[in-house]
Amino acid sequence: MTQIGRRALTANTGADHRTASYDFIMWLRQAFFRWLLPSAFLLPLWLLVGWGVFQGGWAILWVLFIAIPSVLVGQLLLTLLTRSRPSVRAERAVSWWDVAGFTVWHGLTIAVGCFIDGAFGWLLTAAIVAGLGLFWLQLWQLWNEAKGSGARLRETITWQTIPTAEEQAPPTRAHEVIVVREADIRD
Repeated sequence: MTQIGRRALTANTGADHRTASYDFIMWLRQAFFRWLLPSAFLLPLWLLVGWGVFQGGWAILWVLFIAIPSVLVGQLLLTLLTRSRPSVRAERAVSWWDVAGFTVWHGLTIAVGCFIDGAFGWLLTAAIVAGLGLFWLQLWQLWNEAKGSGARLRETITWQTIPTAEEQAPPTRAHEVIVVREADIRD
């Protein structure tokens, strides 16, 4: 008998107690993970398209030389910081902090690309502040996951088990050493 909101138990699945909402939540976090790299190219492209549709004029110089490179480099840096965290690599999904931060920053960047009169300055300032805040958020999350010794950081990369300071190392015994001497045979 299955419960409402739970997956049916079949012979091949074993005990699966994940709810449908868990699947959606994980899908959303994984979608943000997959969106990070394409957004580094699509958001600057939107600024260019938005200039063509909404603005026109000499603002193209600002778009080409300041806005597009800033968003491209900023998003690539944020993507690198996000994907460098062990938890993100293991789950192939970002955290909820990442979802919130990238949603705000990308939404503000899209709004800046609309070049709304009277609100452009405020939107640009908010996008810059959100981008800087997201940068510090990524550093904070990376630092929290990488706390401890360098051995623990390497452990997450290589998936080895290294005993902590509290754990005892497994007992070792002396290895047998065999020495083979070769003698020159002379006639």
